Amino acid sequence: MRGRLDCAILAPGREDWAAALRGPHLGGRLMLHVPPHPQGTAQEALADPALARGRYDAALLYADESSIREWRTALAALAGRPPTVLLVYAVGLRAQAVGDLTALGAADFVRPPFCPEELRARLDQALNRLAPACLAEPAPAYGAGAPGAAAGTRPSPAGAPEPPATEAELAFCDTILDRTGNELEAYAVALAMQRATSRESFRAAKGQVVARFERAYIRAALGRHGGNITLAARMAQKHRRAFWALMRKHDIDPAPYRTDE
Repeated sequence: MRGRLDCAILAPGREDWAAALRGPHLGGRLMLHVPPHPQGTAQEALADPALARGRYDAALLYADESSIREWRTALAALAGRPPTVLLVYAVGLRAQAVGDLTALGAADFVRPPFCPEELRARLDQALNRLAPACLAEPAPAYGAGAPGAAAGTRPSPAGAPEPPATEAELAFCDTILDRTGNELEAYAVALAMQRATSRESFRAAKGQVVARFERAYIRAALGRHGGNITLAARMAQKHRRAFWALMRKHDIDPAPYRTDE
């Protein structure tokens, strides 16, 4: 079970209900957030940039008889690609209405009265189910062929200039998620031997080898998941914040990997 789970509340027209739930639950292991941007409609709520950037692990959307049609329309417009893991807080909805929302991309649902234990359990189950399924998705173009990535180059951390990567290295990095442990070890050994022939210290050489691996892995993970930071971090089994910190460290922008741009 994750130490902390951040969940956004998407409840257009139900701001009082959402505000009453906002804050820590279960000793802080479940944090409910009300996005700062106005949520006038269901479509506006789902379009919040913070959802696509991975600010939250998941989102809970409030759906009742008065809003079900709007949620159907908003989810249908996403064509099965919700910005994050979605759970439905189904208030007085019939089974078919709930089924419609799950068929359109919602991962699960809970019913009133609100129970943080149930919500936490269902969110954990939804997140655990999602990662293996995403590994099987076809990978879009990334790495050397991704928009904004110049062939033969990789950005370097400040103070650590590196020679351009070879075509063979670029090809390897583009498929790094599909490599075996032996292949990754051989790659690391080759890079280490290359750096050892220079006059760099062990520490500097090690830092460059690790940095190259981190950049290749992060780019490949973002490419595999269409630039979705939450899904990429989950696949890497790293916390979203730690994954985001690595992206900042290597100046990696997820925008070129998003398939809807």
